[in-house]
Amino acid sequence: MRVRRFANVVYVEFCDTIDPECNSSVLSLDRALAARSPDWLLEAVPSYGCLALVVDPARSTKEAITNELKEVCASVQAAVPYQGGRLHQLPVRYGGEFGPDLGFVARSAGVAEDEVVKIHTSREYHCYMLGFTPGFVYLGGVDDKIAVPRLETPRLKVAAGSVGLAGNQTGFYGMESPGGWRVIGRLQVATFDVGKEPPSSILPGDRVRFLSVK
Repeated sequence: MRVRRFANVVYVEFCDTIDPECNSSVLSLDRALAARSPDWLLEAVPSYGCLALVVDPARSTKEAITNELKEVCASVQAAVPYQGGRLHQLPVRYGGEFGPDLGFVARSAGVAEDEVVKIHTSREYHCYMLGFTPGFVYLGGVDDKIAVPRLETPRLKVAAGSVGLAGNQTGFYGMESPGGWRVIGRLQVATFDVGKEPPSSILPGDRVRFLSVK
């Protein structure tokens, strides 16, 4: 674990890889801090291997914040690891207008489009983080056979609910936005609503399984 600070943001870094065990440490610390609710903490944002903390420097010193973080981390590491959140089974329409890149993925893998769908829906995915636009869900653990690079030129408009691939990651867009992931399908349910709290129904630590529907 490494603690770094830039202005009013403190970064607690555990690793720089996509690893479920490392992400478990990030999420465990996030939940421990939420339960502790220190008055200097304004917001916590988990990512793959790091927890970014927006702090109020007027309420505590850099040294005091660092010491408290080390104390919380020690208690988290001694506790039972985070075991994962809820399982979401999400219906997806693959290919055609909903998945314009499904054919590209199939050709890259040397298999039929139906086989890509079968591979994509065959496993349970771990939600590592939310970003780069509101409600975008990052999932890891894609089968190497269907791993593909991002588009060389991102699309200016990607529909909300679009399910994409980027390397060994899969994920989906919570709202319409530009994007460079290879889109293979579209969710048939909404997972992001700014009128709800939290706005995203999928949270870091949750698990996702995709279901192919016609």
